[in-house]
Amino acid sequence: MADSTRSSIVVDAPAGDVLDIIADLEAYPEWIKEFTRVDILTEDGDGWPDTAEFSLDAGPIKDTYTLDYTWDVDDSGQGVASWTLLQGTVLKAMDGSYTLTTTAEGGTEVVYELTVDVKVPMLGMLKRKAEKVIVDSALRDLKKRAEV
Repeated sequence: MADSTRSSIVVDAPAGDVLDIIADLEAYPEWIKEFTRVDILTEDGDGWPDTAEFSLDAGPIKDTYTLDYTWDVDDSGQGVASWTLLQGTVLKAMDGSYTLTTTAEGGTEVVYELTVDVKVPMLGMLKRKAEKVIVDSALRDLKKRAEV
C-alpha cells in the first residue's frame, strides 16, 4: 500500500507567480536539492509541460522517472497542478498535486499532496521519511523562491 503525505504553506506572492515557479520544471534542481535533473519531454499546445523526466535523490529513494502532468488552473494561477507516475525504475507510485488558493491577504496557500511507493521492499518508516523530506523541502523551498 502506498503512503501519502499532505502539507500546506502560505506564500507571500500571487498565485500566478507561484504557479510559474511550479510549472518551470527544468529549474527544480536550482531550488529543490533532491532533484538532480529534470527534462521536459512533451508540452501541450499552451506550453504547459505534459510529461517530464526527473532524477531524484531523496535519501533512501533514488530513481529516474517520468511524470504525466495535468494543469487545472485559471488565469490567476489558482487551481490544481497534478501529476501521476508513468514510468520509474524504483518507484511504483509518485502521484501528487499542488493546490493553489489566493488568501484574503493576497498571498497564496499551497497545499502539496504526495503519494510515494517503491517496487523494492523497504520499511514503511523509510518510505514515509523520504516522502516527508520531499514534501517539506518542496514547500519550504517554493516559499523561499517565490518570496525573493
